[in-house]
Amino acid sequence: MILKTEATVEDLARVPEHGKAELVNGELILMSPAGGLHNVAAGEIYVRLRAYARRTRSGTAFCDNAGFVVNLPHRKSFSPDAAFYTGPVTASFLQGAPVFAVEVRSEGDYGPAPEQAMGDQRADYFAAGTKVVWDVDLEGDQVVRSFRAESPSEPSCFRRGETANAEPALPGWVMKVEELFV
Repeated sequence: MILKTEATVEDLARVPEHGKAELVNGELILMSPAGGLHNVAAGEIYVRLRAYARRTRSGTAFCDNAGFVVNLPHRKSFSPDAAFYTGPVTASFLQGAPVFAVEVRSEGDYGPAPEQAMGDQRADYFAAGTKVVWDVDLEGDQVVRSFRAESPSEPSCFRRGETANAEPALPGWVMKVEELFV
């Protein structure tokens, strides 16, 4: 009989080469590096979130690979592509979910199974206290789908030429969708 040991937050901290991972269902889910367009979009969002944080002094902006530790029955962490967090910032993982999380789709994030996984992840974000989650699809017509905790199945959709927001998580913060592209 082989006993499987459940992964812990300490294991998450020891992911080789400071790689990106999340702790879900007792397993470390390793994530591959992102492509160029993905990284440009996440970076543009982070830059605008950082400016908002400096202007409002209401929280801290985080770029890709920040670890947010949560205490859900089947999920113990998130690592969004960009995020805004209102809790205390220390040298270790951030405690609790960000108020705003951004997930930029990669090449493998299309089809029924990835759609289900992204929906499950959004549900986990909301259960952990996140107010708004962006699903950024650089290949689709609806580039930014903004999901809100109070109506998780009715996203606001923003296209090229429009200005997206993260209400109510970030009052007054906006970003032109066009700025997500090179």
